[in-house]
Amino acid sequence: MIVTATQESAGVVAAPLVDAHIHPDKSTWGGPWLSRREARSLPEFIANDVRAQAGFTRSVEERATALFRTAIANGTRALRAQVDVGPAQGLSNVHGVRAAAEGLASLLDVQIVAFPQQGLLTAPGTAELLDAALREGADLIGGIDPIGLEHDLDGHLDVVFGLAAKHGVDVDIHLHDGGTRGLEETARIAERTVAEGLSGRVAISHAFAVAEAEGDALASIADVLAEAGVWLTTCALGGDPVLPVGFLGERGVRVAVGSDGVRDAWTPFGSGSMVDRAHLLAYRTDAMTDADLELAYDLCSRAGAELLGLPTAPVDALADDRLEFDAECLAQVVVDRPSPARVLRAGRLIAESGELVT
Repeated sequence: MIVTATQESAGVVAAPLVDAHIHPDKSTWGGPWLSRREARSLPEFIANDVRAQAGFTRSVEERATALFRTAIANGTRALRAQVDVGPAQGLSNVHGVRAAAEGLASLLDVQIVAFPQQGLLTAPGTAELLDAALREGADLIGGIDPIGLEHDLDGHLDVVFGLAAKHGVDVDIHLHDGGTRGLEETARIAERTVAEGLSGRVAISHAFAVAEAEGDALASIADVLAEAGVWLTTCALGGDPVLPVGFLGERGVRVAVGSDGVRDAWTPFGSGSMVDRAHLLAYRTDAMTDADLELAYDLCSRAGAELLGLPTAPVDALADDRLEFDAECLAQVVVDRPSPARVLRAGRLIAESGELVT
């Protein structure tokens, strides 16, 4: 049962939003327009991103802070930041995002994933940098396309799960690989999750292979994920496949939602608002009924809070952490995409009508 919102006389009181997958270190938010280069493959996107980041004149902390402030004003209480660690950045992006998070610690909870976007095995020295990142500000270990980018499924997972065990942290792996290959990787991640005793502590981000699967193949991998307790995150991006969130929920697979890139070298889109993301998810999954629309909001709020280990108590007009919308119902909020009329954190008013007041 969804307990994300209640109808009050003054409008809708809803649970705070959670961005379960965002790349704040890449964002140009609050700065000049970035003209993007065309890319048709993952390596091309990565090369464009490395080139763009090298040319930024504003610091990671400044750009991340600008994005965080917008997210907070639009009702986000917490986020999971995927932050690049590799030869091109070293640990500088982790330090920058951590500084931005500390500057807004009373308003926003931030988890940092040490993310080896350039490759873990294929970019020499990255494993050592990830180890250092987990000592210097990162909260989780990440991974990326063990076969498609790294060409070594078990070798990649050995490093990722080895670092998770060494530092006692959770895992969040980007998986863009589709088709049979992607399903093989998904199943192997689930297998390793069980073997390492990490049920509920491993997420697969994007999971395009699951999003593309149909029929028996979809039901089978859903059951594997549910039994292993592996989370999935989706971002309802452009033309990319989107997880069938209703079906997965019925099979017991836990799903959360994030923004992914926001005005970075990968995309000119993104707003920092998880209300917008709920709208996109509902649109991409062909939501029709109020229940469908409410589910989209729930996945952008309560589900993300659960993934990040935050409280998920039902909300009402007396809740210390709540959003208030001028709307008839939560379904209307998802369709109309308003900024919250009021954002309260720990009982304190922190934003009104999309603007911080603190």
